[in-house]
Amino acid sequence: MAGHDMGPGDRRPGDRARPVDSRPCLTYRAGAVHAAARALPEEMPVAMVYNGSTQAVMLATPADLEDFARGFSLTEHIVADAAEIERIEVVEHDAGIEAQVWLAEDRAEALAARRRAMAGPVGCGLCGIDSLEEALHPIAPLSGAGPRFTAADVLRAMEALAAHQPLHDQTRAVHAAGLYIPGEGIVLAREDVGRHNALDKLVGAMAKAGIEGAQGAVVLTSRVSVEMVQKCAVAGARVLIAVSAPTGHAVRLAEGAGITLAALVREDGFSLFTHKDRIETGASQNVA
Repeated sequence: MAGHDMGPGDRRPGDRARPVDSRPCLTYRAGAVHAAARALPEEMPVAMVYNGSTQAVMLATPADLEDFARGFSLTEHIVADAAEIERIEVVEHDAGIEAQVWLAEDRAEALAARRRAMAGPVGCGLCGIDSLEEALHPIAPLSGAGPRFTAADVLRAMEALAAHQPLHDQTRAVHAAGLYIPGEGIVLAREDVGRHNALDKLVGAMAKAGIEGAQGAVVLTSRVSVEMVQKCAVAGARVLIAVSAPTGHAVRLAEGAGITLAALVREDGFSLFTHKDRIETGASQNVA
């Protein structure tokens, strides 16, 4: 169709991948149809390449990809510390994007050994996992008490995250993950079409900025699955706040990991599932 903005398949060589595309559509409202243009979030294949070898390929929004690579490396236990990453290069190709990560020699050798031992393909959320036991292993409890929050902090954190979602404001079709620190608000936030990707980007941005997860709470615009709890634990976040519900296994995992889980956050309240003592509600408890 003439005149429309180019999508990923239409990009000219040398064009930078953009996180937002614009496409014409017909919009039906109140019994009438009119032509319009709609901003849409982009998603492209992003390959995580370590010292020249591909570890995983995900579909992701092409923004903050250095943060994505750094956070993915940490949450997927490819590195134990961001200092083990020597450099990151984002290279665009016609078919997608490579996040080329160069590791210190000992970590590169360990990853090569892990890759040789892998029994099957990898996929988003469980990349590099080769057994059921490894996928659902318990998390070592986080040490330290962590910050304390009020009920107002929980509500304020979710409300504040909305101001850090420019891509969502344009498209209404992406997730966000942010770090909320009491008294400071949302200090970092990242967006992506994938909820796992948004959280990985946040973890990577935190590592680059030298901000510990124990300083605040991770805030999500998504449901809470096992992987989201696992990634928060890697970031050292002892409080997890989400707009949607958790899975049963995610609750059990958060309980064992020492993570406070507040979910189903709405304007007038939320549900507390684990380690409730970190959040002072100031309300009387009425349990039937």
